[in-house]
Amino acid sequence: MNLLLVTVVTILVLGLAGTVALWLAVRSRNMHIWLGDYFRRPARPRVTEPTHVMFCFVDHYEPMWGKADLETQRRRVDRWCRDYRAMAGRHRDADGRHPQHGFFYPEEEYVEEHLDKIAALCADGFGEIEIHLHHDNDTAENFAASMRRFCTTLHERHGALSRDPRSGEIAFAFIHGNWSLDNSRADGRWCGINNELVLLRELGCYADFTLPSAPSDTQTSMINSIYYATDDPQRPKSHDRGAPVRVCGVPEGDLMIVQGPLGLNWRERRFGLVPRIENADVRRSCPPTPARVDAWVKTGIHVEGRPEWVFVKVHTHGTQERDIDTLLGPAIDAMHDHLERVYNDGTNYILHYVTAREVYNIVKAAEAGKCGNPNDWRDYILPPPPHRTSRADA
Repeated sequence: MNLLLVTVVTILVLGLAGTVALWLAVRSRNMHIWLGDYFRRPARPRVTEPTHVMFCFVDHYEPMWGKADLETQRRRVDRWCRDYRAMAGRHRDADGRHPQHGFFYPEEEYVEEHLDKIAALCADGFGEIEIHLHHDNDTAENFAASMRRFCTTLHERHGALSRDPRSGEIAFAFIHGNWSLDNSRADGRWCGINNELVLLRELGCYADFTLPSAPSDTQTSMINSIYYATDDPQRPKSHDRGAPVRVCGVPEGDLMIVQGPLGLNWRERRFGLVPRIENADVRRSCPPTPARVDAWVKTGIHVEGRPEWVFVKVHTHGTQERDIDTLLGPAIDAMHDHLERVYNDGTNYILHYVTAREVYNIVKAAEAGKCGNPNDWRDYILPPPPHRTSRADA
């Protein structure tokens, strides 16, 4: 159903005044940016074999959130290291792996003792550390220097991040603070660099995991995709659209963009009229209910030509006190119970808990024409970081 048809149907159902009110609400949430792609995007092709579900949880992990003092930061990190180990230790996927948490740690919030604790949790088989960054009015030179320094520190001091065997360089996944990848905010805040995609590639970034960012105006018009973006150094938001990764395709552009599910939640409407945005954000105000899990899987994000491998990437801001009980307590336990009961029956679905690095490896394996069990391709290109000495979890 295209956007014109939706508009016509809306006018017939609601009348002109109702339609105007609806579209004003839509624009206030920046939904006009991506609704066209949402309605145009074809459904995932039907498959006759079990669907493999790659479940990836990435966290904008900010111990200093709210300008917290050191003791508050320590309490946040200590609780995560204690309670996540206990919660995730009760769950396993089809490969015997525990849930994997992606700690995207901010460069500007580096505290050695926090990273030591998180690295120990990851070494026990519960996730991997990647890079997050908040910056504003930055320059290419400062950005490159900051990122190189942080990559070296994470790798050499904390055993995080892999080395790409093809280049020998440290490799990392990236999430941009304030969603502002490639200077994508309309007001130009919280970045400042129009050639950020090129810089990230040159610095060793293998994929960006920022999106979706709706309802922010940084949201791209291309959604529910894994694609290559080509940078235009003269313009912001070069990743607004790109070339989908496809089986037997070739890499193109500057950076792989791995998106999480984005859509409309018609069950919960604002003012009884406007559907809420489903943006794969997990927190107290939007807990990971079974209905949301089903919607994420149904979105069917995949490499073109490999629809039996579905990627579900969800995100959170894990250190905010109002949300920690949701992220480490009964709600997240129930989410994993649902995943393991419904999406790991071995007949219709097979569940794989994966890190960002493993998502990239499995995507690249699909692109190369690999098939079968994606568990075989977790380390296809990038090996585990030093603190992950084995693929087998404890």
